[in-house]
Amino acid sequence: MTLAAPALAADPVRDATQRSLPELMDFYRDFHAHPELSLHEVQTAAKLAAEARKAGFKVTEKVGGTGVVAVIENGPGPILLIRADMDGLPVTEDTGLPFASKVRTTNDEGIETGVMHACGHDTHMASWIGTLRNLAAMKARWKGTLVMIAQPAEERGMGARMMLEDGLFTRFPRPQFALAFHDAASLPAGVVGVRSGYALANVDSVDIKVSGVGGHGAYPQTTRDPIVLASRIVTTLQTLVSREIDPQDSAVVTVGSFHGGSTHNIIGKEVTLLLTVRSYTPEVRRKLLDGIARIAKGEAIAAGIPEDRMPVVTVRNEGTPSTFNTEPLTGRLHSLWTSRFGKDRVVETPAVMGGEDFGRFYLADKSIQSMIFWVGGVPKAKWDAAQAGKEALPSLHSPFWAPEAEAVIGTATEAMTAAALDILKR
Repeated sequence: MTLAAPALAADPVRDATQRSLPELMDFYRDFHAHPELSLHEVQTAAKLAAEARKAGFKVTEKVGGTGVVAVIENGPGPILLIRADMDGLPVTEDTGLPFASKVRTTNDEGIETGVMHACGHDTHMASWIGTLRNLAAMKARWKGTLVMIAQPAEERGMGARMMLEDGLFTRFPRPQFALAFHDAASLPAGVVGVRSGYALANVDSVDIKVSGVGGHGAYPQTTRDPIVLASRIVTTLQTLVSREIDPQDSAVVTVGSFHGGSTHNIIGKEVTLLLTVRSYTPEVRRKLLDGIARIAKGEAIAAGIPEDRMPVVTVRNEGTPSTFNTEPLTGRLHSLWTSRFGKDRVVETPAVMGGEDFGRFYLADKSIQSMIFWVGGVPKAKWDAAQAGKEALPSLHSPFWAPEAEAVIGTATEAMTAAALDILKR
């Protein structure tokens, strides 16, 4: 699918992107058919490194695990970082595509699983190749340094941190600008979504171990039932968002797993709750995490739990910080893309409660101008049917997610190339 821009005149960026699109689609189909899980992106990284070398970049592999850093210097000027993520998900594909993934593997927890690019990272990587090829061929139009990174383990919230800890900002040119995009299951194919300020959420995983005193189900008076206590904790947690957070702030506390007990007539001694906690600002994040610990302990005291069996609240180490799109870069690119694609194809999008570790690059150096944007992937017929209430759309991470890849890759490559030429213009 070719999406025409409003202008009829020839455009070097658009024309170069359209010429390369058939080959970029070949890359996309290859990535889609051969996904690799987080921290195992070995073959994927090798393919991206090879393409960057062919385009004339100086390439370093195995940065932060399987990460790739490709650098091209083109005289004095700004330093721009462009990121794509590489990892697939432990999802068995059900799209019916002729190049659907048939990969099966054993994950790090020892569980056999299918593997799928259910979040669209295959479109991100194909666009990354298209962008670096465009910019390498257009060196006469820009000056500065381009740092293009292929990042591992975004789905586990680890890859950006790992690359930073392995010297991304010390071994390589430190960026003044950082860009990334993500395909969207909530926008029509080829539509660019832009958000200034907070764009994606803090994501924290919290475990609560609720202890009690077990015994016979027929004699509950001899026990301290952890299932009843855990149920109280779950219901009271709902007041964190509804009664302790300013209604104008956004927050989510979801108990995704409640596990305890073994059979009908035994009151067990332990329940485990698994939570996902979402927020945008550091202040709200702290209120939520502190509130979870306080509520768990308070309900245990009310239930008469002994001091040595108080709930244990554990915040997993690998949280994902919120992603913040800075000004003036976001407004500048919004205007640039509106002029290029037309106002109907560039829209303001709300912040979402999903997580993305791209925000770590900005947090590591807040002098960086940083932005992540969306490119819609929903085919027009499906979008129209959904708007009419006739069809439900699959979300990202769904085994049915199959974006209109040509529209995503063509739009993202053109948008990213145009953005880079504007940031690095002579």
